Amino acid sequence: MAVELKVPPLGESITEAVVGKWNKKKGESVSADEPLVVLETDKVTIDVPAPAAGAIATIAFKEGDKVRVGDVLGTIEAGGGASASAPAPQQAAAPAPAAAPAPAADTRITPTARKIVEENNLDVAQLKGSGTGGRIMKEDALGQLSRPAPEATAPARAPAPAAPSGPRPRADREERVKMTPLRRRVAERLLQAQSNAAILTTFNEVDMGEVMDLRKQYNEKFQAKHGVKLGFMSFFVRAAIEALKTFPQVNAEIDGEDVVFKRYYDIGVAVSGSRGLVVPVLRDADTLSLADMEKKIGDFGVRAKNDKLTLNDLQGGTFTISNGGTFGSMLSTPILNPPQTGILGMHNIVERPVARNGQVVIRPIMYLALSYDHRLIDGREAVQFLVRIKDCIEDPTRLLLEI
Repeated sequence: MAVELKVPPLGESITEAVVGKWNKKKGESVSADEPLVVLETDKVTIDVPAPAAGAIATIAFKEGDKVRVGDVLGTIEAGGGASASAPAPQQAAAPAPAAAPAPAADTRITPTARKIVEENNLDVAQLKGSGTGGRIMKEDALGQLSRPAPEATAPARAPAPAAPSGPRPRADREERVKMTPLRRRVAERLLQAQSNAAILTTFNEVDMGEVMDLRKQYNEKFQAKHGVKLGFMSFFVRAAIEALKTFPQVNAEIDGEDVVFKRYYDIGVAVSGSRGLVVPVLRDADTLSLADMEKKIGDFGVRAKNDKLTLNDLQGGTFTISNGGTFGSMLSTPILNPPQTGILGMHNIVERPVARNGQVVIRPIMYLALSYDHRLIDGREAVQFLVRIKDCIEDPTRLLLEI
């Protein structure tokens, strides 16, 4: 008996994905719930498990093909052996004309597009499919419904494929690969942030000596009690929350002509995944201890590298912290994560000569950067926000006393 392997629901507002990788080839045996194919969306990577044990009978989409929720990725011959030969004579004896058109229709036009065509009496012959192998997608049917609108938007969409304008002189020494959905989404959001917000960045420096001494003194006991190392990120999350409480507009967003002030603190922490930078969110971070933060951040890092983060892990967030210092960055201007109005950039710690009480001393210094939306946050508030974080890090007892 053939069992269909379908594209599962991908999450809120996500309707399509790209086939990233098949873990098995046609004819290979599989066990129930074994991850068979990796689907990449613009937000997360999803493993599609085998619905039953058996052998892969067909593979309908190859790696790189676009698929939509409900599409049949392939079929599994459950159990294999005798059951594989039984259906063949029945299919031959059954009315072939009735069975044959259905697969042909399914591969030429998606179910959603067919529904639009039937409801609006459209001529399928007039539709030009934009899917793999000329497959007619939902967008193709909708475009036929409102012919003038697509012509208005076509010039804007035309440059998207970024096709070469002419012969490339050294094409024999170049390689061209398609961007992954996640990378495309990152690119879109970065452009969106720069186009829709008035981004400005302010800088400051922070002496990390007190925090480093605190970690050195208590890290061994902290790790013995909580089973996790005491890192820098939890201190900055706690300091950012104290600053957000003082300057709530940095924890807000612009919604049309309204400003939405958020009385909760969901802090996004940028981590490096296998397919690019992702920003999982610490929910209600103001209620978490330093140990809870370190455990969650460590878990985010492991799951990001193994493509195990879920859509819920990445959604929302009221403020973001990015740590380019882990890669050696000295200074940067982070870009906002829409619709947030602020993002804090941490950098590497370098011993620098600084003046202290009339003396030149060597101190571990980190440069901090706060990018903010100038439409909502004035320069004075932005500078004071960053100074508040600096004060909390340079005197960690402030975090305990909340002063």
